[in-house]
Amino acid sequence: MSTSSSAKRRQFWRADWFIGAAIVVAVFVLWKSTSLFETLERRFYDVASVQSARQPSDRIAVIAIDDQSIANIGRWPWPRDVHAELIDKLAAARAKTIVYTTFFFEPHTDRGLAYIRRIRQALGAGTGNEALAALTAEAEQTLDTDGKLAASMARAGNVLVPAVFELGEPQGKPDKPLPAAVARGTVDDRSGFALPAVRGQYPIDTIGNAAAAVGHLNQTNDVDGAVRADPLLVNYYGRGVPSLALLAAARSLNLGPDDIRVQPGEGLRVGKLQVRTDEAARVLPQFYRARDGRPPFAVDSFYDVLSGKIPASKYADKIVLVGATAAGVGTTFPVPGYPALSPAEMMAHVTSSILAEHSIVEPSWGALAAFGAFLLVAAYLVVLLPRLSAGLGAGATGGLLVLLLAAEYLLLSSAATWLRFVLPAALLVIGHAALTTKRFLVTEAGKVKSDEESAETNRMMGLALQGQGQLDMAFDRFRRVPMGDALMDNLYNLALDFERKRQFNKAEAVYAHMAAWNKDYKDLQSKLHRARNLSETVILGGGGAHPGGTLLLDGGAVEKPMLGRYQVEKELGKGAMGVVYLGKDPKIGRVVAIKTMALSQEFEGEELDDARQRFFREAETAGRLQHQNIVTIFDAGEEHDLAYIAMEFLKGRDLVDVCKAGHLLPMPRVLSIVARVAEALAYAHRQSVVHRDIKPANIMYEVDSDTVKVTDFGIARITDSSKTKTGLVLGTPSFMSPEQIAGKKVDGRSDLYSLGVMLFQMLTGVLPFRGDSMAELMFKIANEEAPDIRVVRPDLPERLAHVVALSLAKKPELRYQDGDQFAGDLKALLAQLSGTAAAPASPAGTAAAVSLAAATQAHATAEKTLVLAAATGPGAPPTPGYDAAHVPATGATAYDKTAVFSPSDAPGGQPDPKA
Repeated sequence: MSTSSSAKRRQFWRADWFIGAAIVVAVFVLWKSTSLFETLERRFYDVASVQSARQPSDRIAVIAIDDQSIANIGRWPWPRDVHAELIDKLAAARAKTIVYTTFFFEPHTDRGLAYIRRIRQALGAGTGNEALAALTAEAEQTLDTDGKLAASMARAGNVLVPAVFELGEPQGKPDKPLPAAVARGTVDDRSGFALPAVRGQYPIDTIGNAAAAVGHLNQTNDVDGAVRADPLLVNYYGRGVPSLALLAAARSLNLGPDDIRVQPGEGLRVGKLQVRTDEAARVLPQFYRARDGRPPFAVDSFYDVLSGKIPASKYADKIVLVGATAAGVGTTFPVPGYPALSPAEMMAHVTSSILAEHSIVEPSWGALAAFGAFLLVAAYLVVLLPRLSAGLGAGATGGLLVLLLAAEYLLLSSAATWLRFVLPAALLVIGHAALTTKRFLVTEAGKVKSDEESAETNRMMGLALQGQGQLDMAFDRFRRVPMGDALMDNLYNLALDFERKRQFNKAEAVYAHMAAWNKDYKDLQSKLHRARNLSETVILGGGGAHPGGTLLLDGGAVEKPMLGRYQVEKELGKGAMGVVYLGKDPKIGRVVAIKTMALSQEFEGEELDDARQRFFREAETAGRLQHQNIVTIFDAGEEHDLAYIAMEFLKGRDLVDVCKAGHLLPMPRVLSIVARVAEALAYAHRQSVVHRDIKPANIMYEVDSDTVKVTDFGIARITDSSKTKTGLVLGTPSFMSPEQIAGKKVDGRSDLYSLGVMLFQMLTGVLPFRGDSMAELMFKIANEEAPDIRVVRPDLPERLAHVVALSLAKKPELRYQDGDQFAGDLKALLAQLSGTAAAPASPAGTAAAVSLAAATQAHATAEKTLVLAAATGPGAPPTPGYDAAHVPATGATAYDKTAVFSPSDAPGGQPDPKA
């Protein structure tokens, strides 16, 4: 039970569906605890979003404070009158909106200005020196560059300047209100839609008041440092400060802050334009890709415009964005499609997206769609993929992966809609890779195991063929197995089998094959030399092959071999486990039967050691049995890889032939034989020895001397807990008791049941239970009551039918409890029959009366199941495996009128073809 549950747990942990479920959980946890999948999602967004066919607005131009401008105008920062000069040129050219991204947070005046102002103050008014006053006034105006810039902005009336805010959640009230220049461009955001800010940096009052509006220039970076979203509003204690891009778009449409409407959860409305944003008023702008090697927005040099190389008329009615792009001046940001963009260039993309309504949208149902895709992939990995073959699974995974990524890609590039399917796609790839890797490792391990199993299969097949005597085929199988110590042992034993068959040329071939790998193995060289010398020797003796077949003396002599102290005269026959020889003890001249068992051919490793110990222990046990009806054991030993038992040589035959219809013995003789067997079993049971394989083949009977001998005590027990290489426990199912069939512990009552089956067969010529298969036969023995013997032979006395029924009772406690009781009833019947054969039987003796009373009860139960027996009665159609008279088609083998070891019965009374 524990082994089975442990195997199920191992199978549970290794199941593909469980691996898939574990991968789903692991990916989910990884997604929640790290930014790995979000980073992959953003990378995919960067690639797909810039593939749109959208065109940028042609109303936007960028003037860059580039390296060329700094080289010609001077080091940064420039005097602000330089900016004033550019603004004057653009204003004169009627630019629609001028947006500066450079900060004017501090005054920028010459040191001499303060002295000039002090001189003018000292001169005072009405000095009479008008020329000096005019000169000082001119000097003041020249040195006051902030004033010049403010004056130029005021004249233009369309210049926007930046402010920067520190973002964060306010904890109280502001330190100071927004400057008037900033406040006049704000919108109402008491709903808290925009990103909150706690403080800000603003342009100096001179410039701020002169500018048309002040917008924020804040950027929000993702965790990877890239900028993908632009905050259109910053909430400063309930007032929404628009971004420079939003103000530039609104001013270009002649709209002011009052025309900007906040729509929490949806976005902003600018006039009739709808700008979709996220829940924090951030827009995902369309970053336009370059076409034909040209940037989406023309970027002109500040110096070229200032010097007139580029006419200012180019910027008529355009939104002009002025910002730094020179190295070391200002900051650049990585954005989708571009590794580094200046604030002015990035603002161009944002402004164009607002004006053309080109923003990218994450729909409100997008999160639900992404989660649904995640669940779909999870279900695929857990439920469907484990059921698919490798090729079909790869195709299905590839198709689903393409579907997910293509859907997101097409939606981004064509519909400007962002559905986050990278996480489900990553789960799909990881899950499939994990399952494929697991399958691959299992397959590789299985391949190695398969190769090993293939080699082991060939080796085991070789052993099986060798056990069946097909040595040539066994050698062919062994040659397919990689050489190793285990195989060398098998080949060595195979060569010995060839020697035992006197096929020395084939033994030589085996030894030569072994020597090619290890010529120093055991006594291989001497074996090879001897086999080579004997390869021309003529076979003397039988030609049948079997483990433990014809023996060969050490030294290669072709004389009569020895087993222990016994000289082997000839082979008497073969049984299920070995060969029986006629032997002689040369010292005392005793003739014996030598039963051999090739244990090394039937068992391996620890099983071989256990079988060897069991063999000698059971031989010793059987040797202690001294009874006139039990064959006497003289000796046991092991030699030439054979275990052997020397036993009493019996001149007689087993009872197999007399169990066939037409050859049945007279009923009194049958009762006499079975009674003596029962007495022998009673004696053995008192010695705590259970035979386990009582059947006609194991009962020897000599007609002339009317001698009965029970053979093979202990042999069945030797293999009782082990299996042969064919996987069948040795034994004869037709004669097994129900408890023996069920694998329960058996005692002497099991032998008495088998004896009852033998009695049934000896009286009728058929077995009480038959089946077309082993399973059917075993089921009937275990579950059906034995038929009344008189259904087959109506002439039998009722009293005898009761004895048979009692011996065949299903439950051991309802059966004869000892052999003496069984023998007593049979002898009582025999005595009655010897008096008047046709008269009804009467109780004979107290013991017999008690036994037959119990038999009557058992017989009453048996009469309930006469259907099977009726089908086998006279006139019934033949049963498969039986002739027309319902006689089992057995094929017992006789050995010169002496049968010491006989074949086992198969289902339906058929002989085992392997015996």
